[in-house]
Amino acid sequence: MMSRHARQGRVDWIGLRSERYAAVDVVKTARLIESGFVGDHGRAGKRAVTLIQAEHLPVIASLTGHPSVMPEDLRRNLVISGFNLLALRKGLLRVGEAMLEIQGPCPPCSRMEKTLGPGGYNAMRGHGGWYASVVTPGDVSVGDMVTPGVV
Repeated sequence: MMSRHARQGRVDWIGLRSERYAAVDVVKTARLIESGFVGDHGRAGKRAVTLIQAEHLPVIASLTGHPSVMPEDLRRNLVISGFNLLALRKGLLRVGEAMLEIQGPCPPCSRMEKTLGPGGYNAMRGHGGWYASVVTPGDVSVGDMVTPGVV
């Protein structure tokens, strides 16, 4: 039961940040190496990649009183739809050509108060996505399938 998923997911969006406070560069394809996406300032190791579920964006918008929330406002690398990332904590996830290991929940940063307004930080709690390490490097493109992984 724990290994079954209703359907495969999809990569909806890819964003890279060249440095910590830099604007997010939205791209269609990006190369993942062991330390994270090429062109992204991410952290090597457990936090090499950040992901958020597309289904959480309207929840965050609702909790902050916004009509919508744009992925680049949340500063994650990947927006994934159709797949429950919570079900894979400490599990493998095939994303395009790459394999990730979901490590843990990605907590919001204090910038969410500025970006989303008062209460933005708390609106993101539980909906802020996940961070992952890179198990197998590869290219990731918008539209790629997302499935549970097997090494």
